Amino acid sequence: MSVSELACSYAALILYDDGIPITSEKISTLVKSANVGIESYWAALFARLLEKRSVDDLILSVGSGGGGGAPVAVSAATAAGGAAPAAAAQAAEDKKEEPKEESDDDMGFSLFD
Repeated sequence: MSVSELACSYAALILYDDGIPITSEKISTLVKSANVGIESYWAALFARLLEKRSVDDLILSVGSGGGGGAPVAVSAATAAGGAAPAAAAQAAEDKKEEPKEESDDDMGFSLFD
């Protein structure tokens, strides 16, 4: 994250915390008063983002993005009434290893022969 993004994020949080509408002008004013130089488009981008999304929603959804396949399977198995071993076996079957691609050496020739 760049300094400009970080400065705009903090300015937006300050405005939100004080109950002040988040606009590009107010973000720019806060950033300038903190003696941080930013590119002019950052304040407008943050203001447009926060027009459409609630700051509460953004803060609460920070850890919810991608990558957590195993905890979902475990929690689903727990909710199913203790069927964790069956769910674990199913998850193992779903994650079958993909076949490895053959290299040029396997075909009897190489790029550097």
